[in-house]
Amino acid sequence: MIVGWLRESKLSAGILMVLRVWLGYTWMTSGWGKITGGFKSEGFLKGALGKATGDHPAVQSWWANFIEGFALPSATWFDILIPWGEFLVGIALIAGIFTTFAGLMGITMNFAFLFSGTTSINPQMVLFTIFLLVAGRNAGRYGLDVYILPLLDKWFHREHQIAVYNGKNRAS
Repeated sequence: MIVGWLRESKLSAGILMVLRVWLGYTWMTSGWGKITGGFKSEGFLKGALGKATGDHPAVQSWWANFIEGFALPSATWFDILIPWGEFLVGIALIAGIFTTFAGLMGITMNFAFLFSGTTSINPQMVLFTIFLLVAGRNAGRYGLDVYILPLLDKWFHREHQIAVYNGKNRAS
């Protein structure tokens, strides 16, 4: 019932648009701050490793192994990927273009920060992003997805998706 409403209702699309724009603004400003401020991930990654010890570590050993074996040696790449990823996810969510994919990339970053022992605003962002992901296409109904996704459906020969997105079999 709730899932159907999230995926089909125009009212839920409006509410989701507000959530989507807030999430987008949060991601965009965070990314832009890192882009213009000379972001370096090495300190954050070493801090996460420090939280992987003790009786009740905030960072699990499998994640610490990932940080130590992959992320730290690739810190130069993460210095680019994290700020630009945040910024581009933000722009996509604000514009409502490839909303589901942007939400998926955003929640992946949120979980990476949470796995690294950082809470901050990440739990709220995860919660709101879950609603966007469950809503699917309806989360981008009031955005550029309404123009882009039907073109992709046509290109990939998904006529059923075109019919649903154009309002057939939709609740208001």
